[in-house]
Amino acid sequence: MAFSPRFVPRNLARFPVLRAASAVRIPVSARCSMAAHPLRVGVAQMTSTNDLESNYNTCSRLVKEAAAAGVTLLCLPESFSFIAAKEGESLKIAEPLEGPIMQRYCSLARNSNIWLSLGGFQEKGPDDSHHYNTHVLVDCTGNIKKIYRKIHLFDVDVPGSMVYKESNITAPGDSIVTAESPVGLLGLTVCYDLRFPELYQQLRFQHQSQILLVPSAFTKVTGEAHWEILLRARAIETQCYVRNISSGEIILPKHLIIAAAQAGRHNEKRESYGDSLIIDPWGTVVARLSDHLATGIAVADIDLAKIDSVRNRMPLSSHRRLTNCF
Repeated sequence: MAFSPRFVPRNLARFPVLRAASAVRIPVSARCSMAAHPLRVGVAQMTSTNDLESNYNTCSRLVKEAAAAGVTLLCLPESFSFIAAKEGESLKIAEPLEGPIMQRYCSLARNSNIWLSLGGFQEKGPDDSHHYNTHVLVDCTGNIKKIYRKIHLFDVDVPGSMVYKESNITAPGDSIVTAESPVGLLGLTVCYDLRFPELYQQLRFQHQSQILLVPSAFTKVTGEAHWEILLRARAIETQCYVRNISSGEIILPKHLIIAAAQAGRHNEKRESYGDSLIIDPWGTVVARLSDHLATGIAVADIDLAKIDSVRNRMPLSSHRRLTNCF
């Protein structure tokens, strides 16, 4: 499987002309008036703070860059809209998905004619003491297509760093979520989920997802040690091959991993690793931001023509035996 990785420069007038992606049949229900590259995906990196307006302005700029570059789906990192600097701030700004914060991002998707993966939104929770860490998928008409509430919460004493207790203010989700999109069947996850391979096995073999989304805000310590290794492992173990899904109208590979990351220092207490990546099913990094601390996007085109060899040489689906374990 081959991709054409690109970094989107600040001066879009100098953006190189990319080759056209392979033809793909997309069901009417998933279509928007897309650009000429229906299989172009993008991954964003940023440093969110506790300033909602500043974060939105950064996201808006990145979304417009991606749209101008012909990206169909752009993935923003966990906590894209807000990262608290003080205790209680996240709960204070948490709101339902129909509230003004999320609806502003829905309008951004609609006005830019682009699908958005919005990872790690502070959705109002089941009680006043908890919110959900919610991955929201928005289509290019501004409609929320699917939501995934983070299942695995980050309750960890990081060596040489801080003690984190996400469950103090976050309620866990309890459902595996996939969603059809113009670039394939997406499997939605968030950050710490990455350490639990059984979730990705279910997304691959039970739910037939094709592209795995991992919006994250990995700590600097854990990111340096494990970020890329874990992502490449998830890509390799879930493998890929060409097959029809759902109505048989989309023909795409399994799996591509898109991992959007927070980067740099958000406040005095919190720092994220960065290194936003797109990884192909062979475990090869096909696009990344060269600077772990930069704000920007990287994009890649999916080339379907070379996927058959991976499928034929290593047919994991037919080799599986312990299917009752997942």
